[in-house]
Amino acid sequence: QVQLVESGGGLVQAGGSLRLSCVVSGRAISMNAMAWFRQAPGREREFVTGISARGGSNNYADSVKGRFTISRDIAKNTVYLQMNGLNPEDTAVYYCAARNGMALYDIASRYDAWGQGTQVTISS
Repeated sequence: QVQLVESGGGLVQAGGSLRLSCVVSGRAISMNAMAWFRQAPGREREFVTGISARGGSNNYADSVKGRFTISRDIAKNTVYLQMNGLNPEDTAVYYCAARNGMALYDIASRYDAWGQGTQVTISS
C-alpha cells in the first residue's frame, strides 16, 4: 500500500523560505513521476511542480519559476520542495502526489496517490 507523508509546512513572513518533504513508502519514486500541488481556500487544486520518474525532466508553474525547486533523494525515497521568496499568494495546503508511470503531467487526475497535505501560510 502506497503512502505519502508531507512535512515542513508552517507560518513564515513574506520573503522567507520553507522546505517541504514527502516521504514515500510502498512505491519507489524512481519508478514514479512525482509532483507537488497546492490548494488555497476557495480555489481549485493547482500544479506547482513535478519531476519525471527518471529525473530527466521537471516542470514548474509560471507563478513559482525561479523561486521553487523540486528535488529528490532516491535512497530515502523522498521528494523535496524548496520554496524561496515566499509571498502571501503562496499560502495554501501543499500536496505531494505520485503517478505510477514515468511521464510527468501537470493534471491532478493523472496522479493516483496523494499525501494528506501540509499547510503553508505566508504573512505579509
